Amino acid sequence: MFARIRRILSQFFNQSRTINNEPLNKVSLIVIILIDIFILINVFTGLDDISRWYISPTQAYPCYSEWQNYRAETTQNKDYEIVRLSLPYDPNNRLSFQQTYQQDEVGHLGKVSKTCLQYASYKDKINNPEKQQITKTIDQKQAKISTLERDNSTIKSQYDSTLLEKIAGQGRQQSINQVGAEKAKQVLEQNNRQISTLKQEISLLKNELLAKPESISLIAFLKNDNQFKEVDKGYQQASFWYPSIQLGFQSLFLLPLIIIALSVHKFAQRRGYGLVSLISWHLLVIFFIPLIVKIFEFLQIGAIFKFLFDIVIYLFGGLLFLINYLYILLIPIIGFGIIQFFQKFVFNSKVQAASRVQKSCCVNCAKKIRQVDTYCPHCGYYQYIECQNCHNITYKHLSYCKHCGTSQDSSNL
Repeated sequence: MFARIRRILSQFFNQSRTINNEPLNKVSLIVIILIDIFILINVFTGLDDISRWYISPTQAYPCYSEWQNYRAETTQNKDYEIVRLSLPYDPNNRLSFQQTYQQDEVGHLGKVSKTCLQYASYKDKINNPEKQQITKTIDQKQAKISTLERDNSTIKSQYDSTLLEKIAGQGRQQSINQVGAEKAKQVLEQNNRQISTLKQEISLLKNELLAKPESISLIAFLKNDNQFKEVDKGYQQASFWYPSIQLGFQSLFLLPLIIIALSVHKFAQRRGYGLVSLISWHLLVIFFIPLIVKIFEFLQIGAIFKFLFDIVIYLFGGLLFLINYLYILLIPIIGFGIIQFFQKFVFNSKVQAASRVQKSCCVNCAKKIRQVDTYCPHCGYYQYIECQNCHNITYKHLSYCKHCGTSQDSSNL
């Protein structure tokens, strides 16, 4: 196996830095490396763009997060908080919630959930000047409460100091504290009364806001289990398939480039266009790198990972680290399979030699030679080997002798 890996790597680096079996000069190598980097950056940029072409789960179900948080919330104030989200602060934003949700469809494949658009319509009905004024008043009163509570905290922290000043007979004009010791209790009680009054007023305003027909309709919609189950099911399915869809679009982006680069490379090799062959080989490698990276990303977050995750959860409960063991086992097996594939079908010397002999090409460099040539005039490679059975010369790397048909020993190939 290691010998095969070394042979593949040797072929790879030989093709990457030679033209017509001659090494590149340093300037040419630097130019090709710069071209490689530029193209690689653009390939990854294109992959990122096309991966976002299909609408994401959060874009398709924009109401899911708010809805799920509302159902998970246990505080008494959750109805007011969800209604409050329908009353944005930004006065310059003139788009309705429905329009904002539908904007995600622009430039993307896929549609926004109809249930989420219905949810947005309920929010749009709430969002009017009357209700915005109620929330503004609540905020003002809440700001006053915060100020009074901050004053109370300051008075309490300074009380010991003011008491010492009074015992020492220091005048009030010389004090650095906010309130004198004799007035501290009075001011605290007054502030607490104001805080209590403001809290009652805020509570009345919240109840007034929640009593509005539009608010009642929104909350009733949010408490509808069937509606939420529909959104939850759609979101989970979208999240499950989204990595696979992304990989599919990224493959559609890369496969034409790989096919074109491979075709140009083979054509250049047949015609002996050394520089074109070298550049097309580099492009082929560059187009394969992102594809391999994206496949590994998919294995981490895609449908396969979800499948393995579910199996581990079912069999071993919370022992999620076992997924890493599965990857440690699977990745080398997959890598070995890839190496075997390239060794047998892409870099197989017997397959290449058979094709080259039929086309009267050198079995090593694939350039045109005459049938009488025993050595390649382009690379100097000896084309023949002695048959172990009949001792006549026959082609290297071919499975059988052209004279007696005996299978050739693979060790001599």
